Amino acid sequence: MLEGVDIGRKDGQRWLLRHVHVRVSPGDRVALVGPTGSGKTLLLRALAMLDRLDEGTVRWKGKDVHGDAVPLFRSRCVYLHQQPALLEGTVEENWRAVYQLAVHRQRRYDRTRMLQWLNLLSRDASFLIKRLNTLSGGEQQITALLRAIQIDPEVLLLDEPTSALDPQATRDVELLVQRWIEEAPAERALVWVTHDARQAQRVADRTLRMKEGQLVEETDAELR
Repeated sequence: MLEGVDIGRKDGQRWLLRHVHVRVSPGDRVALVGPTGSGKTLLLRALAMLDRLDEGTVRWKGKDVHGDAVPLFRSRCVYLHQQPALLEGTVEENWRAVYQLAVHRQRRYDRTRMLQWLNLLSRDASFLIKRLNTLSGGEQQITALLRAIQIDPEVLLLDEPTSALDPQATRDVELLVQRWIEEAPAERALVWVTHDARQAQRVADRTLRMKEGQLVEETDAELR
């Protein structure tokens, strides 16, 4: 489904990522762990084609991603930053704005579906009319996650998506993402960056560890 082949990124003469190979197959739930500064976010951004590569290539379903294929690829493989970028206005206005993009104009906003997801997150319809400048950091993370999954991506690249949430809200988000995978396990996968070993066990069935810009080991999450 998604493959990074010999990925390399550098800053001047210093390599930030080097010789990184990673493959994500349908149904995969991958935890990406490692110390701060080890390259986890850089790798996710590279896989999402958000940053220029100095070496290597990203492949989507066996084909290199480049040129005109990038916008469609980014709609199928979605990266969520720990501190998401949102628009001014209400939560629902942020969700509706997605459908103004050319790549999503054939889709329709589904309020009923969004309310069902909010219910799983212990929130009701009043959340729709909250304005961006009133949202907590955790509420912004929830808004960004739901904005992403409403367009039915095939791969989610999640960069500490629950870092600003309390324990109960964190578990609610984990359950929501698990249900998202289970809706279409032959078509969906995720990579979840976390510093929490217990969360890695809960959300993933395999764990990749980064150290100094390289993937240095791969283990089953249950062995952590």
